[in-house]
Parts: sequence; structure tokens; C-alpha cells
Amino acid sequence: MKKLFIIITALLPMVMFAQNQQHRQVVDGIVAVVGKTIIKTSDIEQAYSQVRLHQGLENGYSERCSLLESMLINKLLVHKGLVDSVEVDDEQVEKQVTYYLNMAIRQAGGKEKLRDVFHSSYDELHDQYFDLLHERMLSQRVEYQLTNNVKVTPAEVSAYYSKYNADSLPEIPTQYEVSEIVIEPTISEAERDRVRGELAELRERVLKGEKFSMLAKLYSQDPGSAAKGGETGFTGRGQWVSEFEAAAFALKPGEVSPIIETQYGFHILQLIERRGNTVNCRHILLQPKTSSDDLLRARITLDSLAIEIQQGHITFEAAAQQYSTGVSKAQGGAVTNPMSGNYRFDKESFSQLYPNIGIVAMEEGEISTASPIVTEDNKSAYCLIKVSRKIPAHKANLTDDYDRIHGACLQEAKTKKVVEWANRMVKTTYIRISDEYKDCPNFRVNWPR
Repeated sequence: MKKLFIIITALLPMVMFAQNQQHRQVVDGIVAVVGKTIIKTSDIEQAYSQVRLHQGLENGYSERCSLLESMLINKLLVHKGLVDSVEVDDEQVEKQVTYYLNMAIRQAGGKEKLRDVFHSSYDELHDQYFDLLHERMLSQRVEYQLTNNVKVTPAEVSAYYSKYNADSLPEIPTQYEVSEIVIEPTISEAERDRVRGELAELRERVLKGEKFSMLAKLYSQDPGSAAKGGETGFTGRGQWVSEFEAAAFALKPGEVSPIIETQYGFHILQLIERRGNTVNCRHILLQPKTSSDDLLRARITLDSLAIEIQQGHITFEAAAQQYSTGVSKAQGGAVTNPMSGNYRFDKESFSQLYPNIGIVAMEEGEISTASPIVTEDNKSAYCLIKVSRKIPAHKANLTDDYDRIHGACLQEAKTKKVVEWANRMVKTTYIRISDEYKDCPNFRVNWPR
């Protein structure tokens, strides 16, 4: 039952962070070839280290075999996607890359500390994440086509749960439902003027003949496009914030926009090409900096607000709606876990969003001190966190964990269908597995031996 909640295509993000966090030398080699893709020894070892960290393992060889088969199936899905020319929107990949890069920045405590923590520069992480997430999205598209119609009934969920005895049920770690109050300080007009001035100088340099793409690489603070010379890729209407979209679609090829302001900062744009209702442009983003004095005032405000809440003068939920600048204010500060889509966090997923808050020591109803965070759009802020609910570690059960068990039951049904498909695909696909793994006892697919 240890693998109750392991999903084939969810393996890649875990490997992505493991390969940076585990930073150790692995003697590399090719373990398997599927079509034109390969699986390396380091891929398996990095995934094994991460699963071992989270679950504990008893049989190293058996677990590596299971991880290898998950990777083989994933590569088979990718191969199918390449053969069928399944399209993946690079802009959607870039959005996911930005999400994971911002998460890495939060974990590191700032963009300048990425190499210290992840042993890679920002641009190196960007390229690694893009390749992994592009492949992940391709495999998910193919898997969705295969399993979209698979459903399970409540009776099947109950039967799935009942087939395991109590000792084999997984231990669900302590979970938390949390609310937040975020205060992102207002940028001073002097700082806004400073950034406008710098951007005006860059615009003038472009107008005098310097390459926009080179200046974007050197100066743009947009994590998703700077490394590509500011290029956004072809994008249709409704994909950008309104100010950016209006400026992009108003330009002629080669034309440079005036300075525009969005929620992300100040931009200048240059149109590369227009195709029907899509445009491809470059842009340079400069973001005003929050002063240390403004951040200190935000911290003092939140600490004072915490006292007001503790003394009963205002509820946390009302304070969030009234004072918070975060996206959760409309729901009284209740925070959604971006990894699961629900309101529950375990220690690890919470720490990825709030690395400076030790939630393990907090009790239900407790409010943290004001703590620094980096917002989703990479701005400095302070926040208060309240533990709205604390669910102690427990054996999985249908009352507390129905959604988890339903998901696991559904995934088992989908995995069965994918395995059946894989057993057909291996007959017409070039696959080679190294001798080291030809004796794996727990393969579900009849891989070439």
C-alpha cells in the first residue's frame, strides 16, 4: 500500500527538485532507450533518493525497478506524442517554468542565492525546468487521450479501500489548513520614477540602433523571457494582462512601444511578427524595488494586527479581507495548495510557499509572527499565517481522506489502462534496457529483456 498515491506522470516534478537538492555525484550511464529518448542512471538515482526521503524504502533494487518502469511508461507516452505530432504550447510550459522558478527563489531566499541552494544559476534552472516540464506536458496530453473516459464509482472506491488491511494502509502525515494576511508595501513614487527613467534610457538605446534582444538579456527582470532576449512567443488575445496585450497588438513589426505599467512593473515592447490574431513580441521588464523602510512598516503593521486579532477586536478572516493584498483575501485568507488544488498542506508543501515559517511547532488556531515572503510575481512582502485546522498524522481512512482514496482508486484504474496500452506499444517501438534491470521481478509491462 506504500505506492497508494504514486502517479506515473507526477514523478517528474519530484525528480526536478530532487536533482537540485540532492546535489551529489552519480556515475552516469544509459539505463534504457525508448524510441529516441533515454533514461540515465542519474535519473533513477535522483528519483530514488527523493522517494526514499519521503517514504523510506526496504528493497532498493525493487524500488528502482518500479521507478524505472514509471519512467519507461512516461518515455513511451512521450514517444507516442512525438510520433503523433501532439502539440505542446510553449507559453503554457513557460508559465509552469515560472511557477517552479518562483518556488525555487522562495526556497533559496532570493534569486541571488539560487546557486548556493540549487547549485545552478537562474538561466540554467530555467533550461532544466523547461525541458522537463515540456516533456511532462507532452506525456500528460497523451495519457489524457488514453484515460479521459475512465471513471470510478463510490462503491469501487470503498472496495478499493477495503482490500487493504489496517497494517498496510499508508500513514498520512500531519496536514494543515492555513489562512494568510499578506501586506505588500506600496512602491514609492520616487522609486517608480527611477525605474521609468532607466527604462526610458533603454528605449532610447533601442531607437538609436542597439539590439532590443541583447538589452533584454542584460536588463530584463522577467524570469520567463529574459534568457530568450525578451521574446514571448506567439500569443493570442486573453493570455496577457490587459495593458500588455493592448500595447502588443497596437504595434507594427519592429516598432517599440512607449513605457507601459502592469501589475508586474514597467515594460517596453517591440513587435517581432503578427500572424492573424496572434503576435510574437519582445519586452523588457523592470520592477520597482520595495525599500527596507517600507518592508519594516509592513512588518510592524502585521505584528500590531496580530495583537488585535489575539485580543478579539477583529477576526483573522475579517482582517484578511480588509488589509491583505494577497490573492486569498476574498476568501478570508484561506490558502489553496497550488500542488494539490485543495486547502491542505503537509510540512513540505507548506515550506515551499513559506520557507521562513516553522509550521510544525504551531498549534491549531495559532498565528505566526510577521514573516518575509516572496510573492508569486517575485515581489518582497510580509505575511501572517494562521493554522485554521491541524489534522494529526493518521492511517488513511474514508472519512478524512476520501478525496485521496478516490484519486488513488481512479489512478489505479487509469494506470491499468495505460499498462494495457503500453503492452501493445512495446511490440512496435524500439526499446532497449540495460542488463542491470533485465531481472526486475515487478514489471507490469512485458518490456524487451
